[in-house]
Parts: sequence; structure tokens; C-alpha cells
Amino acid sequence: MTVNELTPPPGYAHTAIVEAGERLVFLAGAVPLDPHGNLVGEGDPTAQTHQVLRNLTTALHAAGTGLPHVIATTVYVATTDHADLRAVWDVVHASGLTTGPHTSTLLGVTVLGYAGQIVEITATAVIPSTP
Repeated sequence: MTVNELTPPPGYAHTAIVEAGERLVFLAGAVPLDPHGNLVGEGDPTAQTHQVLRNLTTALHAAGTGLPHVIATTVYVATTDHADLRAVWDVVHASGLTTGPHTSTLLGVTVLGYAGQIVEITATAVIPSTP
């Protein structure tokens, strides 16, 4: 859905509509840890974003859905530098996460849950009725 009175958003939508009866999955924040619990990409927001997206994809697949069915995200970046925000958003946008009607908020925050963590993404997705 396009809202003509608003500035066109860069790689996301102002609104996303889910029809009644659709199944939704709400995902906790995906973090940049490998399967052994080790931080990936210390000091590197781009490397951390790639790992976060791998973890998000794994969680979505376990729920029976995938990146194209994500309808809302919040992207947290522990930074005060707009260049870091842009670098993270560029990776998110290139991932295919923003291909459908997808709302998103990109935030610079003070600190995240794990020592050295720079990036975290929460998501809500539709679980398609047919694969």
C-alpha cells in the first residue's frame, strides 16, 4: 500500500496489511551469535548483520516461513554514527528481507544484550498457508 502524502521510504513500506485468518510468527531479537554461542564480527556492524540475518532466516524456516514473508522489523544498532546505521541497512536491504510489504524501524541505541554486540533484529512474519 502506498501513502502518496508521505516521502517514499528507502527499502520498506509505511504500511503492511495482514488479512484476517493469517497465521503470524513473532520472533525475539536475532543476535550475532554462532550456533556455539560465540559472537561473530566483533567491532564490525556489517559482519554482525550478516550473522543476525542468518539466525533470523533459521528461526523463520523453523516456523514455516522465510524472509519474503516478514511484514515488520525493528533493527537495533549500538552506535551514534549514521554511517554504521546506513551500512547495516544496506545489508538488510540486500538480504531480500524487504522484498514484500514490510515495515521497519532502524534505531541507534546505546547498548545491546551481549558484550560486543552491535546489531539485533526483531521480526514479525506471516506463515503462508501453502509452501
